[in-house]
Amino acid sequence: MTAPAPASRSLTEGPIGRNLLLFALPILAGNIAQSLNGSVNAIWVGKFLGEAALTATANANNIMFFLIGSVFGIGMAATILIGQAMGARDVAQARRVMGTSATFFIGISVLIAIAGWFMAHPLLAAMGTPSVSLPLAETYLRIIFLATPTLYAFAFLGAALRGAGDSRTPFRFLLLSVALDIVLNPLLIFGIGPFPQLGIAGAAWATLLAQSLSLLGLLAYMRQRGHVLWLGRKDIALFRIDLPILRALVVKGVPMGLQMVLISLSMIMLMTMVNDYGTDTAAAYGASLQLWTYVQMPAMAIGAACSSMAAQNVGAGHWSRVRGTARKGVLFNFLLTGVLILPLILLDRHSLALFLPDGSQALAVARHLNHIAVWSFLFFGVSFVISGVVRSTGAVIAPLLILAASLWGVRVPFAELLQPRLGADAIWWSFPVSSLVSMLLSLAYYRWGGWRRARMMSPPAHAGELATPAEVPACPPSPVADADAGADVDAQPGRS
Repeated sequence: MTAPAPASRSLTEGPIGRNLLLFALPILAGNIAQSLNGSVNAIWVGKFLGEAALTATANANNIMFFLIGSVFGIGMAATILIGQAMGARDVAQARRVMGTSATFFIGISVLIAIAGWFMAHPLLAAMGTPSVSLPLAETYLRIIFLATPTLYAFAFLGAALRGAGDSRTPFRFLLLSVALDIVLNPLLIFGIGPFPQLGIAGAAWATLLAQSLSLLGLLAYMRQRGHVLWLGRKDIALFRIDLPILRALVVKGVPMGLQMVLISLSMIMLMTMVNDYGTDTAAAYGASLQLWTYVQMPAMAIGAACSSMAAQNVGAGHWSRVRGTARKGVLFNFLLTGVLILPLILLDRHSLALFLPDGSQALAVARHLNHIAVWSFLFFGVSFVISGVVRSTGAVIAPLLILAASLWGVRVPFAELLQPRLGADAIWWSFPVSSLVSMLLSLAYYRWGGWRRARMMSPPAHAGELATPAEVPACPPSPVADADAGADVDAQPGRS
């Protein structure tokens, strides 16, 4: 076994709360920057191209989220495998995972991009995209499909680097991508200077160019710095498929990817319901989605940080730190998400108006649905954090079933069946109701489920320092009841 290179960072020692927050902050800042980029694009589209164009991008982005979700699990499984290997101080295994994952992940993304180019129109039509928005949405989505391989490659590299304990490098190059996208958007939409006037297609081309340039920059940086996960020409053999790793990626990654697919399918189903109420309601929902993206950011950042930290500690056999990670993650979620929700409620008239034309009738609808649904993200955050922790061992089926139950057993039926009585309000209320169910089920599984005995690969490759099931407490405390233990872990960071 070899020690991690300086480019990586160990998350198996030091105060849990401070390290988790410091690791999560670049992820959070990157997510916020990415969301700001999407919001700036939406402002250009909604303000200057109109409600039909904004509705077009909202419908197209729902499909794009579905396609990202279809390969998301492979990247997440690779992150966990890399994290466990780095926690066990097995850099050679981490690099093997990197090579196999890159070959499989990027190859699949190319196939999805090709299929998506031809399926753009039928998919949008099946969603019931308003006829006035359909041609615009098709133009936008087809160009975005061209960007899919670079989007996936950039996201995969960022996830792999975070698995190795490096959250700052992906953040720096994400900022570069956002800056390029923001600058290129008006140039390509309106044809400023030597650039052609492309309209809504310009927003998609800006994304493609920004992502491609940032990806090339990240690859050059990793090569120049000799990052522990950089695979050059002398490492070409590592790109050959390692069957045990591939099996773990597929067996564990597919259920995690299915979670994203279930989310995106439910969003598409809800978008289809919203479209039935006309362009004003659809535009209001699209504007609200822009705000909700920010509300989700703390939970997503903390959940990603918890997953990386927990994976390294699972690899090192530090189970007390895994419990401490869950407890701190839940606490940070409530604090940071709550801080965002309050101003978005108090100032929603001004914030929602950014995405709608002056005097739009959609503003009142957007304010109404935002007051109902935005609180659900407090509950969503707990589920996201807990799922990130339990998946770090390889337990992927239970989180999938919990998500399926909350979305397809509660959210979609609630929205569909109560519309005759509540109208569009049934759609808005389905968010907090289903999110509460998801949180309660996630906490119950964390407390009583068998996730601690799960494994990403069986038997563990290359003799990593994974704890055996006999070493795992039969019934560790829940994240709330674990407060005293978590405090001890912070005070004694080296204890396992």
